[in-house]
Amino acid sequence: MPPNPPEVRSDILITTEFGPNVPQPDNNASWLFGPPREENEANCLTLNIWTPGTNKERRPVMFWIHGGNFRYGSSAQVTYDGIPLAKRGNIVLVTINYRLGPLGYLYIPGKTANVGMLDQVAALKWVHDNIEAFGGDPNNVTIFGESAGTASVITLLTMPAAEGLFHRAIAQSTPLYYASHQESGSKKFISKLRVEPEDIESLQKLDIKKINRIHRKMVLEALATLETTPFTPVVDGKILPEDPLKILNNGYAGDIPLLIGTTRDEMKFYHAFLPNLPDLDSKGLFNRTNRIIKDLGYNEDKTKRLVENYKEAREGKLSTDPQEVLDAILTDVWFRIITTRIAEAQRKYQPNTYTYMFTWPSPMMDGKLGVPHAIDVAFVFGTLYIPGTERYCGKGKDADILSEKVMDSWISFARTGNPNNDNIPEWPSYDVNNRATMLFGKETKVVNAPFDKERAAWDDII
Repeated sequence: MPPNPPEVRSDILITTEFGPNVPQPDNNASWLFGPPREENEANCLTLNIWTPGTNKERRPVMFWIHGGNFRYGSSAQVTYDGIPLAKRGNIVLVTINYRLGPLGYLYIPGKTANVGMLDQVAALKWVHDNIEAFGGDPNNVTIFGESAGTASVITLLTMPAAEGLFHRAIAQSTPLYYASHQESGSKKFISKLRVEPEDIESLQKLDIKKINRIHRKMVLEALATLETTPFTPVVDGKILPEDPLKILNNGYAGDIPLLIGTTRDEMKFYHAFLPNLPDLDSKGLFNRTNRIIKDLGYNEDKTKRLVENYKEAREGKLSTDPQEVLDAILTDVWFRIITTRIAEAQRKYQPNTYTYMFTWPSPMMDGKLGVPHAIDVAFVFGTLYIPGTERYCGKGKDADILSEKVMDSWISFARTGNPNNDNIPEWPSYDVNNRATMLFGKETKVVNAPFDKERAAWDDII
């Protein structure tokens, strides 16, 4: 069901502790999501606020949407401690919960769709109506997120219900998801529950533990094949009228400055979940790539040319080991190319469009992860000090300096729509001629069109 407004209270509500998490399947990534917390479906739609003061200063507001593939996560993850960012930037930071998996994104045409996105809109409306009392400016709100949080950011950019509720957007590691092809996954889920396809009333009566158990089985099936979750925003013709990229290409959100980027090796993240992958040979590389290309509507000739392009582009510079090439192809098809397409679309209408690539390597698994998905989050929040974070992100003076550069850039963008600040080199806006990209890593610098041969290989595919 869509979210309801909170009840009007006559008493004082004590809000000095985090509320419960959204119900979700168990996960084996406590190093990323933190320890398990209480879950409560009836009382999970909460938000958290960090502010330097509640005076009339009207500070910029940064509104964080957590990642987790629309399956996991919460606004209370330890990495999202808002103190460092709020203090450093004199900004108000908000983090939110929204319903996940089938609770938020089950799709039954004409019955339910995108209620997880409606949760986010409800939180934005609450911020618009109330944030001034917490020292924030309702007319200067920046939405930002990572992974599923960034898929949410891009979706919010194109949702009529969210129009006017935010003014800038930061997109960290936008995943490719098919916003028009989620009905089949919902049907599969409902069939596993042994409920009639459109019997939403029976679904609403099911025990949450059963829902989570079936959802977890589907998660494991998807993880084994590195497929996306079946529960994501869907083009329903009403809440989300069309595919977000199409809407952006038509200039719908052309008034919104956009900062968007990826990590260098997004898909190596999955090696942390699947550490015992069998050795991949050239045949395996072709077969895995061919499955992707076939899904996109092309034949084996396109696969051969794509693999050859990647090997040629990497020759003498990067490893051409089949697994390394596959990781690069998966990173691009799931993250970098859609990020590029979104930047290209927004730049047609918005000169304040900026792109970046995070290049700081993870020490985890002896460096095997490269620069994986989600490594940038602790640098953005300034939470490298959280116990256990160094396992994934590293630590030391250079890491702290990089975090300050990233924080200052995000803060500057939230304040003005431009990420330039005294702590980084000059950062030009993005255009299709130069494709200026800020590299945040052991060296912070601007590079024009990084990995451009690999990018160009997708021009007639995605």
